[in-house]
Amino acid sequence: MSRRHRIRTISFLAALVAFSFVDASAQNPPSQSLPSETPSSFKPVTDSFDYARREEMIPMRDGVKLHTVILVPRGARNAPILFTRTPYDANVLTGHAQSAHLGPILSGYDNATDVIVEGGYIRVVQDVRGKYGSEGDYVMNRPLHGRLNPTAVDHSTDTYDTIDWLVKHTPESNGRVGILGISYDGFLPLMALVHPHPALKVAVPMNPMVDGWKGDDWFHNGAFRQQNMPYIHDQQASRASEIKWWTNYFDDYDVYMNAGSAGELGRHHGLDQVGFWRKILEHPAYDAFWQEQAMDQALAAQPLNVPVMLVHSLWDQEDIYGAIAVYKALESKDVNNDKVFLVLGPWHHGQEIDDGSTLGALNFHSDTALYFRQEILAPFLARYLKEGAAKGDVPPVAAFETGTNVWRKLTAWPSGCASGCGIRRSPLYLGACLKAEFLAPRASGAAFEEYVSDPAKPVPFRARPIQAIGYDPPLTWAQWLVDDQREASGRPDVLAFTSEVLTAPIKISGEPVANLIASTSGTDSDWVVKLIDVYPDEVAGDSPMGGYQLMVAADIFRGRYRDSLETPKAITADEPLSYKFALPSANHVFLRGHRMMVQVQSSWFPLYDRNPQTFVANIFWAKPSDYKKATQRIYHSPDRASFIDLPVVK
Repeated sequence: MSRRHRIRTISFLAALVAFSFVDASAQNPPSQSLPSETPSSFKPVTDSFDYARREEMIPMRDGVKLHTVILVPRGARNAPILFTRTPYDANVLTGHAQSAHLGPILSGYDNATDVIVEGGYIRVVQDVRGKYGSEGDYVMNRPLHGRLNPTAVDHSTDTYDTIDWLVKHTPESNGRVGILGISYDGFLPLMALVHPHPALKVAVPMNPMVDGWKGDDWFHNGAFRQQNMPYIHDQQASRASEIKWWTNYFDDYDVYMNAGSAGELGRHHGLDQVGFWRKILEHPAYDAFWQEQAMDQALAAQPLNVPVMLVHSLWDQEDIYGAIAVYKALESKDVNNDKVFLVLGPWHHGQEIDDGSTLGALNFHSDTALYFRQEILAPFLARYLKEGAAKGDVPPVAAFETGTNVWRKLTAWPSGCASGCGIRRSPLYLGACLKAEFLAPRASGAAFEEYVSDPAKPVPFRARPIQAIGYDPPLTWAQWLVDDQREASGRPDVLAFTSEVLTAPIKISGEPVANLIASTSGTDSDWVVKLIDVYPDEVAGDSPMGGYQLMVAADIFRGRYRDSLETPKAITADEPLSYKFALPSANHVFLRGHRMMVQVQSSWFPLYDRNPQTFVANIFWAKPSDYKKATQRIYHSPDRASFIDLPVVK
């Protein structure tokens, strides 16, 4: 190409580029911002709503402000307040639907919706300090003011200050407040009973967390409930709980098995950054840290000024210890039998505000939860919160009797039936040839039954694959305590002592007590005892229940605490020793044609961490080499009789 031609070509290209630039500029003028179509402040139009919603930041005595949602029924006057405090987000608990009606927005945890709406109550839900919209610092189950909490504030003072503000700033109220809630939200009404505000007229703790070591969320008799580690992680990793536990496995059995110890699993998930987890690691025994937080003991030292209704689920898979423990602590203070009430229902944790017709495979042939809300809870609340309300026919104890599936009205628990019946402690012996019988063992045959417990193959607490803890379908965590126990009864590392077919019904009310004479070839051991109702081989009209093995009461005990809950001690290998511990309360009839069974095993995994069966200072940090097989023996000779002490109603 010639030089002239190149110049001509370059000139043409330059002109073309310039034209393109001009053309593009013409089509795309310099950027200018368009006005936003979103208003700087939007005011919802709620004139048609049947409630008014207010959100307040209520100041506490130390200046911290707590986010509080107040829902007032349209046209309310002289209405009482139903109050719940929660670490689970007040906005979520009062926003279950986008609706102009109060019922749908409350329909879910933690609201007894029909009672609230039909009763015309002002509904108040508050975030506890340090969670979601509230200011301050979050502490798991913040202790009362004292050695564990030297500050001037606790859940008791926060409740007092909030109630004081509510009755002064809610003109639609009659100045009367009731507090209620489930689980953690049930623990908080117990705190409200310590130096209560004068306007607090009634408390309803449902399935409350009371003693985290003896039998509620964190431990059971020293065995750590390791499947709650994701809860601890999610609850404390951030204020709004948006940082979630992760897993690489579908089966939780694999999650915990492959981690080794609970301590190592926690380290792998960064739990060492979380304050409460560090406290758990530091306090595996029942020392002052746990003792001073036990709410049954705290309330036993307080005067009883506010009527309280304790609501207990007979198959509470999370907090099966608390409500009964508080009842025991308070009942002696109730000299007129009119301030302490107890309800026992055939439910899982929190099912009393849901449908109570069934639980797992069990069918109660009526909505037991609806009965509770309409016939017990609603009149009970009205009695104390509404002026001129009738006293109602609410008994001191309302106990659902499983097996026969009827409600019983009692004057006290467990022996307050109107007909004058009483409780007779009756030992059900674990006998030779795996027999369970009421006759004491005789001197014949082998002196014990034995099995090998292998930490490398722990007994699953339910059929695998084991789901994570959770309530949203398809998760079935809520029903595991009524799972069929046949799979466990067929394992070689589970002893299943079985009675003959019953020729007459046997009713128990109260706590069965395990009395084992047992030995281990190791230097530490767990003992799991399960009292089971075995259905007939065939059940007419309900064939899947044929041979069903229903747990009526079951629990675990960590052997190192045999002599002292505070000071762990190695077990002498191969020496028969006594282990005595209470199982959860039952109110059950073993029907004619059924059989009674007692299962004994040494692991319940992965709900509880594995015992290495070698004594170590702290099981949270047991090494792989510490986990060893052990030969376990349950004795049944006349001088070494193992039995379950049953509270038989006569």
